[in-house]
Amino acid sequence: MIVDRYEPVNLSELIPELRLEMEPELAALDRLLDDDELFLRIKADFSKRRPNSERLGRRSTPVEVILRMLIVRRLYDWSFEATERNVSDSLVLRQFCRVYLEVAPDDTTLIRWVNLISPRTLECLNERAVTLAFEHKVTRGRKLRTDGTVVETDISDPRDSALLNDGVRVLGRLVGKAKEVLEGTGESFRKRTRSAKRLARRIEQGARRRAEEAKEALKGAYERLVEVARASLRQAKKVRAMLPERQSGLADELERFEGLVERVIEQTDRRVLKGQSVKASEKLVSLFEEHTSIIRRGKAGKETEYGHKVWLEETEGAIISGYRVLEGNPADQDQLLPALEHHGRRFGKPPRLVAADRGVYSPDNERECQERGIDRVCLPKPGKKSEQRQEHERQGWFRRGMRYRAGVEGRISVMKRRGYLGKCRDKGESGFGRWVGWGVLSANLSTNLSTIARVLARR
Repeated sequence: MIVDRYEPVNLSELIPELRLEMEPELAALDRLLDDDELFLRIKADFSKRRPNSERLGRRSTPVEVILRMLIVRRLYDWSFEATERNVSDSLVLRQFCRVYLEVAPDDTTLIRWVNLISPRTLECLNERAVTLAFEHKVTRGRKLRTDGTVVETDISDPRDSALLNDGVRVLGRLVGKAKEVLEGTGESFRKRTRSAKRLARRIEQGARRRAEEAKEALKGAYERLVEVARASLRQAKKVRAMLPERQSGLADELERFEGLVERVIEQTDRRVLKGQSVKASEKLVSLFEEHTSIIRRGKAGKETEYGHKVWLEETEGAIISGYRVLEGNPADQDQLLPALEHHGRRFGKPPRLVAADRGVYSPDNERECQERGIDRVCLPKPGKKSEQRQEHERQGWFRRGMRYRAGVEGRISVMKRRGYLGKCRDKGESGFGRWVGWGVLSANLSTNLSTIARVLARR
């Protein structure tokens, strides 16, 4: 049964000699999280765990406790285990998370609950946080600066040999589980993990040599590894067909990985054995995070990144008013108009100033901004510029707008260093959306707590 909250207890009154007081920023966050809309959205997701979760079953960990502990976890970039330990040991955090004198929820409990929160819910929570910032006059939506960054998924270096090896290993493990169900059928269950691992190691060692004979030996090793993967695939399909209906979960998992291994075999055959080029959008770089995209941005020291491009919209007051997880590697100039439309819906009017880098510039974008009534459009033109364009970009308001735009780079850097938009540690595509959503929400709260604290103190 879903429980809203524990009965309130003031730990400071129980132990007055300790003088327990929250930091001003944490106290401001405590007041913000009393907002019922934030609470009810999380509760709605938790209620979907079972058909009658809201009224039947044993009493759950309160929704309020889970929400506050998850926010504390991302604010301080802690693991689930560290969150449980630190909240248990701190009376201040116990008061903030509304745990009081109860037992703090276990880390595995937090993991189960966090996976029930949808990425869309986190988008709504961030919109609510922006609304609260607007109500407290932290931002007015008069300026907009926008830029993108890449959030990487937690995958190893994507080599075809490693992907084939992973495929053989995973199919072998799933077939091993099926062996317990199909015992006595007379079917032989062969594991080819050692053969695949030995060939993958040989390929990795041979790739360091540059002689022509080494290239031929490398191609031969790839051919044998592909055959091993195909043999594992045939066996997995045969075993799946033999599974009874009650093992539908195992059958679905086998079917999923069969499709992924088939893709890896096909791209290895095309790239390595036939020498064909494969588009980045068609490549599979991980069996476990198959949604990962290949993104080349030409950054020094890291030309290729594996993950998703995230587009951020920031207003004055350092409030991230919107974010989007993009598919593939779309052009930056295609992201400005959606950002303007979202800003208009959020604040009810266009900003007075828009600033972005030269990758966002296009004549159509500049014209669209002017037609929307935006007074100052700061989009530097790339490449060779006419004298008239140079004079335009030398104007004082344009230069001030570009200095304002540079702040979004620092904002992204801080979010990366604090772990808000660091390498994604959650699993799956929905897990990636949750990771970005929690990161943006935590960044909005942590960056503006001091400002909100001052505003609340005057009330």
